[in-house]
Amino acid sequence: MTPAARRTLITLALIGVAVVWGGTFVMVKDAVAGYPLYSFLGWRFVVATVAFIAIFPGSVKRLTSGTLRIGVLAGVFLTAGYIFQTWGLQATSASKAAFVTGMFVVITPLMQAVLLKRPPKAWTIAGVVLSFIGLWLLSGGSVGGWNVGDTRVLLCAIAYSAHMIVLGGPGRRYSVTGLTLVQLATVALATGAMALFTEHAPLPTEGSLIFALLVTGVLASAVAFAVQTYAQQLISPTKTALILITEPVFGGVFGWLAGESLGIRGLAGSALILAGMILAEVVGTIAAPSEHVELEASLEGPPIPLLETDGGVERPE
Repeated sequence: MTPAARRTLITLALIGVAVVWGGTFVMVKDAVAGYPLYSFLGWRFVVATVAFIAIFPGSVKRLTSGTLRIGVLAGVFLTAGYIFQTWGLQATSASKAAFVTGMFVVITPLMQAVLLKRPPKAWTIAGVVLSFIGLWLLSGGSVGGWNVGDTRVLLCAIAYSAHMIVLGGPGRRYSVTGLTLVQLATVALATGAMALFTEHAPLPTEGSLIFALLVTGVLASAVAFAVQTYAQQLISPTKTALILITEPVFGGVFGWLAGESLGIRGLAGSALILAGMILAEVVGTIAAPSEHVELEASLEGPPIPLLETDGGVERPE
């Protein structure tokens, strides 16, 4: 498979992740309405960790000190994102929280330029601007005054950006399955500990709750974060952010299918977000292919174990 074809496949896979996350939003919302949040997250990532080991049993053998170090770091940022978002929602509206969380699409390219010394190209920046405006419209077109809840959610956005930077920077030198496993286990341990000390929830026994845990644990966590970790071997953190910011678009589509109204602003915002992604990923690739060449060149060095089996390491053709 050529690098261009592989990038296209990875882009489609990341869009699939955004679809899954958008599609499970209502499921998560309904689940946590009747079950403590940290307990739900803890069980969700326990399911994810167990499922991932079942799918990739060889991932345990790939755990090195470097994989553990980078995986835990990525997992800590991911956990912080969940915690700050939840904490922030206690003091701000859901629409404003969605907008502020989505600011990772702006924060990520700044972090990429400063920390990874890889400033995004002009077309990518244009895509970020379009997506940011679209996110503002999709969130209602007004953010009102700033409060402490918004600051907490902003920390969530920073944490999500840092997670992408870790995967798109030092994480590119380590085993994908090993990194994914450590990330999932880190979130499971951290949120499980918080649940144990703050919520004391009963074991999940209700059928709908167990179903939600299985779907979000396997699809929205184990599979989704494996795809993201793999994708960031070849796609920059900024472009990853531009693709994943489409999550609220698909969430709106699923909400519309469930009977909710999207409205003119929602439709316009969704269109701008999609346009921003297309501008950066399609037009930008044609107009500035050097960005992809530079990324490929920066991956030169020791082989990167992308796909693993019990018998060893395989690299895609």
